[in-house]
Amino acid sequence: MSRNAPVNILDRNLGGRGSRSNADSSVSLSAFAYIYSELVQYHQNRVDSISELERRLESSGYGIGLKMLELQAYRSREYKRENRLMNILQFVSTQVWKSLFGKSADSLERSIDNADEFMIVDYEPLTSTFVSVPSDFGQLSVDAFMSGIVAGVLTGAGFSARVTAHSVKLEDNE
Repeated sequence: MSRNAPVNILDRNLGGRGSRSNADSSVSLSAFAYIYSELVQYHQNRVDSISELERRLESSGYGIGLKMLELQAYRSREYKRENRLMNILQFVSTQVWKSLFGKSADSLERSIDNADEFMIVDYEPLTSTFVSVPSDFGQLSVDAFMSGIVAGVLTGAGFSARVTAHSVKLEDNE
């Protein structure tokens, strides 16, 4: 492939214009923060409860998850469907996370209480970095959008799953 040949649109990074450098191919953080806060406000003005707002944010992320699975499968050129849960979760926490948020998730953990429960841990989720939740909204998790992305990837890969987002405050020494 020559250096001046056009790059297929599916092989380009998200947000890029065909350039090969990372500086030109990533979406500005301020642009993402603005668009995401507008998405939250859009849904907030059309719901009556916090649970309905979280459900709408999750459904917004669901379609992105389906498309990310398709895009990542195309880019990897592996034409087989993953049939092991741990492998698809590893794929989500590394490749999908890195493609969307610029870094892999901090960890993938299995629950001690339930053998069929897993947690993708991100200590600094991009979706809640620039969104402030008013006190009257209590336990609103704006990271429901991210759980929708994970649900979309898992459903698209043929795994049925119930995906939820939880925010946990860390202690200063953790």
